[in-house]
Amino acid sequence: MQTSFTLTQLADPQNYASEKILRACVHCGFCTATCPTYLLLGDELDSPRGRIYLIKEMLEQDQPATKEVVKHIDRCLSCLACMTTCPSGVHYMHLVDHAREHIEKTYKRPLFDRALRSLLARVLPNLALFRLAIVMGLIAKPIAPLFQILGLKRMAAMLRLTPNHKPAPPVDRIGKVYPAQGAPRGRVALLSGCINPVLAPSTNEAAIRLLNRNGIEVVVAAGEACCGSLVHHMGREDQALSQARNNIDAWTREIEGQGLDAILITVSGCGTTIKDYGFMLRADPAYAVKAARISALARDVSEYLATIELQAGEAPMRLTVAYHSACSLQHGQQVTHEPKDLLLKFGFVVKDVPEGHLCCGSAGTYNILQPALAGKLRDRKIANIERLAPDVIAAGNIGCITQIAAGTAVPVVHTVELLDWAAGGPVPEALAKRLVEAAE
Repeated sequence: MQTSFTLTQLADPQNYASEKILRACVHCGFCTATCPTYLLLGDELDSPRGRIYLIKEMLEQDQPATKEVVKHIDRCLSCLACMTTCPSGVHYMHLVDHAREHIEKTYKRPLFDRALRSLLARVLPNLALFRLAIVMGLIAKPIAPLFQILGLKRMAAMLRLTPNHKPAPPVDRIGKVYPAQGAPRGRVALLSGCINPVLAPSTNEAAIRLLNRNGIEVVVAAGEACCGSLVHHMGREDQALSQARNNIDAWTREIEGQGLDAILITVSGCGTTIKDYGFMLRADPAYAVKAARISALARDVSEYLATIELQAGEAPMRLTVAYHSACSLQHGQQVTHEPKDLLLKFGFVVKDVPEGHLCCGSAGTYNILQPALAGKLRDRKIANIERLAPDVIAAGNIGCITQIAAGTAVPVVHTVELLDWAAGGPVPEALAKRLVEAAE
């Protein structure tokens, strides 16, 4: 693709990186075949190729984002299936992230849209506020249909996504060390995060047990908090970089103290962003080197577990597992076979979900901000999953787990919970309920 940026424009690191990405695109259109929004809408501007044209024009002309551009960029899930498909190696993720930042700085959204986005950016990364929001959502959930009727579709979507149970009681793991059992074989940091401790603390609990059982000491670094992923994909780059720097400092203290073999993440959406810290902070003289070091150490929990010799385990029941490969894991991190190999090793029957490359519609805050498209993608995903008649669904991302669980009675759990259960840990809570119901 030909570009016409000025030398002054190219002096900006963001424009310089985006110009290189744009030049890599050869207009082949392979990306349209795997883009969920193009599949649903059939609009070229809702495909990666179409969005690339819109971004190119906006950045080259150094124009404020228009309503039309914002509409099509907002509809992008950042599922990154296009990057897996692209034969030219176009780094669409960095390009659309730049576009979102430009939109946030130059476009004035309608009042309600601004208010909702500000609310999400304030509440979701804050454990106390998010816990309160879940409690309030649980109380208000029965009136979600009323919000839908009144046209408040995003509010209705938030309520429908609220789990049908109270949030787990707060457990402060920050700054805690979980010692290895037996001879120590390694030391890792585990991201506690912001969503998991409220919606699914059992995920990190299972990861800690499994790692400790296999001789790995686990630390949740003092000062660690939200990774910045949620606001990063909303274009709020200053907030995202501030959160990234905070975690880089926390993990750097551990590296320079007792050392770390890896930084493990059980939420693949967070993992994709943390692995990108080096790029995000490449122009920051105080953090560029530290950020690159952190990104080099970042691993999805399944990715790390696949590299160590695990103690033998066997699933208490030979269950059929439908493995949902989160977009951020398969497309964002190129981690595809490790979770399935681990489940097979521990005695589960693993089935791939048809159209597994397509997003479930979660995509961070997408299922709130674009509820109609997210709902169609969720329904399509669940139909493909239920066709397999699985006993349980496994996934590596809390967003996917919440999204899919809102539309099916099949229990949805994190992959590491099944592995921990097979290795002697407790049965995952969502699965336990189903097993009790089946026994009755």
